[in-house]
Amino acid sequence: MTFTTRPTLQGTFGMVSSTHWLASQSAMGVLERGGNAFDAAVTAGFVLHVVEPHLNGPGGEVPAIVATAQDPRPKVLCGQGPAPAAATIAHFRSLGMDLIPGAGPLAAAVPGAVDAWLLLLREHGTFTLADVLEPAIGYAAAGHPLVGRVGETVAAVRSLFEEHWPTSAQLWLRDGRPPVAGERFTNPAYARTLRRLVKAGQAAGGDREAQIEAARRAWGTGFVAEAIDEFSRRPFRDSSGRAHAGLVTGDDLAAYSATWEAPTTLDWQGYSVAKTGFWGQGPVLLQALAVLDALDDDGAYDTATAAGVHAQVEALKLAFADREAWYGDSADVPATALLSPAYARERAGLIGDRAPAELRPGRPAGAQPRLPAHVRRGAGSRVDASDPTTGEPTVRSDGVTRGDTCHVDVVDRWGNMISATPSGGWLQSSPTIPELGFPLGSRLQMFWLEEGLPSSLVPGRRPRTTLSPTMVHRDGEPVLACGTPGGDQQDQWQVPFLLRHLVGGQHLQEAIDAPAWHTVSLPASFYPRDSEPGVLLMEDRFDADVVTALRAYGHEVRLVDAWSLGRLCAVSRDPGTGVLAAGANPRGMQGYACGR
Repeated sequence: MTFTTRPTLQGTFGMVSSTHWLASQSAMGVLERGGNAFDAAVTAGFVLHVVEPHLNGPGGEVPAIVATAQDPRPKVLCGQGPAPAAATIAHFRSLGMDLIPGAGPLAAAVPGAVDAWLLLLREHGTFTLADVLEPAIGYAAAGHPLVGRVGETVAAVRSLFEEHWPTSAQLWLRDGRPPVAGERFTNPAYARTLRRLVKAGQAAGGDREAQIEAARRAWGTGFVAEAIDEFSRRPFRDSSGRAHAGLVTGDDLAAYSATWEAPTTLDWQGYSVAKTGFWGQGPVLLQALAVLDALDDDGAYDTATAAGVHAQVEALKLAFADREAWYGDSADVPATALLSPAYARERAGLIGDRAPAELRPGRPAGAQPRLPAHVRRGAGSRVDASDPTTGEPTVRSDGVTRGDTCHVDVVDRWGNMISATPSGGWLQSSPTIPELGFPLGSRLQMFWLEEGLPSSLVPGRRPRTTLSPTMVHRDGEPVLACGTPGGDQQDQWQVPFLLRHLVGGQHLQEAIDAPAWHTVSLPASFYPRDSEPGVLLMEDRFDADVVTALRAYGHEVRLVDAWSLGRLCAVSRDPGTGVLAAGANPRGMQGYACGR
């Protein structure tokens, strides 16, 4: 048996895997008290706002994929807020910008996470709002031991907080210093916000759904919207180096509602793999799997050989090139053509024994691709390591992690399953709104300030998010929910995981623990939208002969720390036996799975 950092958990009652142990155990506590997978996931989502504030927050977003015991077909919960009504290309151009800043009020989309979690609770949960919010309120009010990375993040932005974002300094620089690892930290303002949501719900009477709807109104048109509207009008320094006011208004919040929609799916190797629509990067994974299938070479699925890794990297590079030319919410996307077998064969024909550095978007159904001018100019590696506020630069080419996202997967004894990837609203992304205890997000940075692209900035449209939960079905039944933080790396880390588990037969923890890689030979989704053509990052646990062979293919391989790439979570269910399983990422010493 292969050694793993922890066991793959197995049981029949319920399983949770998330990026923080407190979120996992809080969700498991809900299952133990008779709640279902959706009650548990909502509980975890709000706890993650408290315990991973550098990785997500109430001002951010969450896409999820769910399957219920009554209707096992996957459906997408879209908690990605759109661009505000005032967010136009002309406005940003009038400020002298050719890229949307990576931090500050000007980069905020309409917050989507809280409304999405509440919609999920109303539609598919069984617990009351007070029940699911109890753990988050407890950790915010009474405190929780902070993970070290929170304090490190605050230390990195200390001067910004002290000089330009005083409301963030009040929360995060108590006693004039950043918090330290293990320090018991409270956020009384956010505890009050959650309590006010519960109180607003209870004022609506005893009906559970009516309470949840009342809380949604308190968020979208009540005290939360009013505070956001007022605070957003105030100018604060952003990553342009100047101070600007935000664009999100109370009217924007009132007009927003999380939505349900059909997933994008691919039939592959006897499975059906479900992702979000082409408004997110999720279909990149589907395109890459389709191209690997079209190679008609079992060696392309081998995650331990140079030939296999080369094929997987090149398939992903082709898919990401198509993401840049074709994905987005602001124009029609040739979705059917992009996932057609004929197009997959055409793209597979481009994979040879060399690793080209150039971006190669395809021509689905003969259409002519158009890349953003910033990409056509050949944006180089321009990430400023001195500015830790700029977006989500997850893992740089030196292997250092500076920001990230969260993930949670849950499966219960009835067969309900969910994969959710909350993110945005990072403590370093925008000034803290003092009455609410959290900042807005910065997801607008994923739009282009250029007319006519699928990912052009358009009011009311969703930014082309990197958030990419996954659900896998077999014979119509959900068998796997998985995902990872990691920005542009999310689908890159999931492809070899799926190959190891679904094709190679590795158990969940084995597939998560295996050495990881990703390419940065693609335009980054986060400000300043850099790329490093031809560069492939690999954990140094890979065999030396594999690394040598990949360099011979033409990849510029850079070795990084042995346990630095990948943040995967996963749960599974065998419909035939009812056996459930879970695994969680050991990297970063933070993620955990629990279950029985």
